[in-house]
Amino acid sequence: MSLNTTHPWDGIGVALPCVDAFGVGTPVLEVARAAEAAGLDHVWVPDHLIFHRPILESVTTLAAVAGATERVKLGTAILNPVLRNTTQLAKQLSSLAVLAPERLLLGVGLGGEIEAEFRAAGVNKKERGKRLDEALELLPRLMAGGRVEHDGHQRVDCDGLAPVPERMPPVLVGGRSDAALSRAARLGDAWMPMWMDPSTVAEYAGRLREEAQALGRPAPGVVLVAFANVTDDAEAGHDQAAELIKAQYRMPYDKVRKWTLVGDAETVAARVEEYRQAGVTGFSLATANPDHVNQVEGLARVRALLG
Repeated sequence: MSLNTTHPWDGIGVALPCVDAFGVGTPVLEVARAAEAAGLDHVWVPDHLIFHRPILESVTTLAAVAGATERVKLGTAILNPVLRNTTQLAKQLSSLAVLAPERLLLGVGLGGEIEAEFRAAGVNKKERGKRLDEALELLPRLMAGGRVEHDGHQRVDCDGLAPVPERMPPVLVGGRSDAALSRAARLGDAWMPMWMDPSTVAEYAGRLREEAQALGRPAPGVVLVAFANVTDDAEAGHDQAAELIKAQYRMPYDKVRKWTLVGDAETVAARVEEYRQAGVTGFSLATANPDHVNQVEGLARVRALLG
């Protein structure tokens, strides 16, 4: 089966090393250029204000990546609007979309359970779901350039932003909960799960279609976030993945090992194909290997094997 790239989020992409989990630095621009040269479809950045390891800010990083590349799509996997002033975020995203036309993929979600970053942003974590829904309603209106007045969790009184992109970038809603699935059905162009097996993805994708249909909306696409290590030494590959998960998430690798794509290009391609059969058409693959640039070559081999 050939690799379908009907939608802007389709295909194989790499999550840029914005988190210095291995203590080797963050060669973001080098990896982004390598991904574009290797023919990958998109590059992705994570988003946290405060994290377990040093992490670059997502919108700033994508702006730098946009200037260092020409073709590759630019995605957030995932950005947490709750931690930001929505009007200011709309201005940043509009500017990025104007400077890199048709390249931005806006993955959004709640971004985990780190109490410190909600506290640092002055946000009540208990309100995060309602705040995210509010932000997703406001962002398209603000990015369209018209007057927006709103009084909710944030007060907005904006006469109109300019310049504005020709069209709103696709919105990809992240999360594994029922609330996230419903949010994707209501407001998303695609859904971004993480740490799920193919059968569960297929089940949730069916529910997503049903919920969207009940709302009179087309079924959102599905983009999987996963960790990958393309290597001929699977045992060493799992050891490297375990090191990353421990440093980046402070959790035991056993909890997520079954969802981590480790092995040679043929093995990883076969795992990717299982997810494609479950309805996934786009992949944001984070490199669970300290040699991030070399992993781009491995992911390119995976993409080639998928046709």
